Amino acid sequence: MEYYELLGYVLLSFICILWVNHRHRMHLAELRRLPPGPTPWPIVGNIFQLGFVKIPHDSFAQLAHIHGPNIMTLWLGSMCTVVISSNEAARDMFKNHDVVLAGRKVYECMKGEYGDEIGSMITAQYGPKWRLLRRLSTTEFFLNNRLDATCNIRSRCINKMVKSIYDVCGNDGSSIDVGRYFFLMAFNLIGNLMFSKDLLDLNSKRGAKFFYHAGKVMEYGGKPNVADFIPCLKWLDPQGIKKNMQYHVREAFHIAGGFIKERMEEQEESGDKRRNDYLDVLLEYRGDGVEGPSMFSSTTINIVVFEMFTAGTDTTTSTLEWAMAELLHNPNIYQKLRAELRSIIPLNENLEEKHIDNMPYLKAVIKETLRLHPPLPFLVPHMAMQSCEMLGYTIPKETQVLVNVWAIGRDPKTWHDALKFKPERFLDHDKFVDYKGQHFEFIPFGSGRRMCPAIPLASRVLPMALGSILHKFDWILGDGIKAHEMDMSERMGITLRKSIPLKAIPIPCNGFI
Repeated sequence: MEYYELLGYVLLSFICILWVNHRHRMHLAELRRLPPGPTPWPIVGNIFQLGFVKIPHDSFAQLAHIHGPNIMTLWLGSMCTVVISSNEAARDMFKNHDVVLAGRKVYECMKGEYGDEIGSMITAQYGPKWRLLRRLSTTEFFLNNRLDATCNIRSRCINKMVKSIYDVCGNDGSSIDVGRYFFLMAFNLIGNLMFSKDLLDLNSKRGAKFFYHAGKVMEYGGKPNVADFIPCLKWLDPQGIKKNMQYHVREAFHIAGGFIKERMEEQEESGDKRRNDYLDVLLEYRGDGVEGPSMFSSTTINIVVFEMFTAGTDTTTSTLEWAMAELLHNPNIYQKLRAELRSIIPLNENLEEKHIDNMPYLKAVIKETLRLHPPLPFLVPHMAMQSCEMLGYTIPKETQVLVNVWAIGRDPKTWHDALKFKPERFLDHDKFVDYKGQHFEFIPFGSGRRMCPAIPLASRVLPMALGSILHKFDWILGDGIKAHEMDMSERMGITLRKSIPLKAIPIPCNGFI
């Protein structure tokens, strides 16, 4: 009896060894079919080959030029990462593999007590709940009819920014932090769209606290975290990124939850449930305790509110600050844009959205800024939900996929004088290129199912905000800096920002009101 038991164990062990060996050979074969890339080191992968640079998108682009100009594999510690660096590869990804690559790679700092699968439009995995949130964004928040109805809100926030700049203009010729005014405008705009109120005014202490905590979340969210690349360090959180991130998320959620609770109490008292703002829309889908396929929990609503601020403010600020920097760096382009503005709008009138369609050069300046300085140099990381074949290579399940839109926008094979700021390239109607996800050489907002749903809002706010401050002020660089001496280097957070914040002197134009 013992003999047969022993024989059985031997046979079972033999079968297990064969199975493990087969799986190992299959895994190695799959890895051999990965896109090309530099040879990884043990444990750390290719991290040290990237160099300790502040702008990883540039480092990735240089490696791609050597190892895979279209598609390349990097190992960030144990994290397998496929990098897309050309419009040809981006076209294949979004046209032929959009669904299977629609997953999200969720970093450690984003995995907190609120979870990453509950109700995030950004980090939730592709599925029914995410599709409901996406549909809500496209049919309620960013539908053109709804945006038309909120035109006055955008004008009021932008005019308030212009007035704030005017109020600090003194006779001493001091410069201002231009990006700060763009950020406050964008933050108050989201506050008005979401809560129907300015969150950053002298009487709103809660708004100021929310502003602070949201800013800290964006700061920590942009820091490289070694715990993402070496899984055994996750429980240690050696840099404290997750701990700090989750603290500020909790505080911001607590403040936002207060606004939501007040609105719910107002609705119960008045019985008025009209859709006056985005929060009212979200509350119509609230279903605590009986959450069904078309209902949201309070936590989901809180997450959506918070993401509106984090996604909408930093990206807007980055784009507008870079646009101003490039204009001051290129005085001839600056003068050409100002001439267009003043040929259409008298100085004693305000720029309105209805004017934008008659300002092709203003729109071209925004596009050229997005080409050279996309707010997210890598699109929010995708993840392969299943293994797939792409351009003759295998992308294994759970592989992180990074689309380097910064490199795609500067590809000399696609763009003539790729590193020069030339808005004129977008004025050729025979070669019309837009940023709505169908021209893969220019996808600053992404493409496919997971592209940014707020493009209709951004396409209105960006030219309005830039055009308004150029129309009402003359701008010169402070500290005697010449245009050609400007520091145009980059730094990374969640978004791509100027390494040295732009400071310039606003001079009110004659006729300013």
